[in-house]
Order: sequence, then C-alpha cells, then structure tokens
Amino acid sequence: MTETISRLYDDYATASQAVTQLERAGIPHSDISMVASNADSWYSGDRKAGRDATGRVDRDRDGVDDRAEGAAAGAGMGAAVGGAVGLLAGLGLLAIPGIGPVVAAGWLVSTAAGAAAGGATGGLLGALTQAGVSEDDAHVYAEGVRRGGTLVTVRAPDGERSRIEAILDRSAVNIRERGAAYRKTGWNRFDPDASPYTADQVRKERDLYRRPAA
Repeated sequence: MTETISRLYDDYATASQAVTQLERAGIPHSDISMVASNADSWYSGDRKAGRDATGRVDRDRDGVDDRAEGAAAGAGMGAAVGGAVGLLAGLGLLAIPGIGPVVAAGWLVSTAAGAAAGGATGGLLGALTQAGVSEDDAHVYAEGVRRGGTLVTVRAPDGERSRIEAILDRSAVNIRERGAAYRKTGWNRFDPDASPYTADQVRKERDLYRRPAA
C-alpha cells in the first residue's frame, strides 16, 4: 500500500533540489512527479536535455554541472543525478486548464493530462484528488502552481512516509498558511476557467513570499 505526499515550492529551483535529494535517498524516480509553472518561460524546448545557457547539464539548477556532481559522488549517484534516468531528465512542456504552460514529469502528469483531455475539472486538480490528496489541499496546490509554484508529489510505500516528508519539508511552502493568504485576497477555489498568470504576475506573487537572505 502506498500513500500520496505532495508539497508546494515557490520555484522550480527549490523543488528540483528536493527531487534530487529524494533520488539520492533511494526513492525511485518512477514514484516522483513534478509540475512547475512555466508562465515566465524559464524552460524551452531547446533545453530538454537539461542544459542551461552555458551548456551545463544543471537539472537541479544549483549552478553546478550535474555530471560533475555525479562523478564526484560515484557511479551510483551519477546514474541517478547526472545520467538520463532521473526524473528531471524527463521534463516536458504541457498545458493545463486554468494554469497554462507547465514543465512536468512523472506518474501524476499522465493522469493530469488525461483528466484535462477528458474534460475533468482542472486536470491537475482531478489528478491530485484521484491520487488521494484532499480536495481542500488539491485546490491550494493547483492554485499555487497557477501562481508560479512547483508541485512535487511522491508515492510513498508503507513505512517511508516520515523519511520522505523530512526531505520534502525542508524548503516547502506551509500549505495551510498559503491557503489562508490566498483566501485573504478573496480567492476561494481553484478555477480551471480562470486566465493563467502572466510572467509579471508570477514575479509579483513570488516577491510576496520571498524569504529574506540569511
């Protein structure tokens, strides 16, 4: 039996670090999914191999070439992080109703795409609730991605929940606080018919929650 664990992050870079840490901890990439807003067009088709503007393979966007990280850590980690088998190597572009363009990979994505194609409410919202996420949380998660965030969802086997949550919680958004903040502005539920956020709206949204530098 498995449980579904989801966490929202304010940007792709933070979420990708969590994904990398999960894979390093031995969580199969087949049990991990990521859906990241692409409203500001940070990802384009010519970077499908995970290369940045300098030509580095930097899927976790930590400024270090993943191939070098993998080589330094040994063949096992190199296969998971620097090779072509990790979740971040499979990122692709997708459009979700009410959210707009996203960069996504993993098991939840096919469910979301199928829900959207079939006319199910919200695509991502339907996929999350089908996976066992509560409806209230699913609305906040979907809205968070709409506003520029990145969602990471993991299928956790029995006995692994605490270990996975410990990794995911390091930089995740407090979903209760974020939902309350949305509601203070008059938001109530994720609306798949709403207009996607623009790049400027996403930047302003992120500025609201940007953590001060240490």
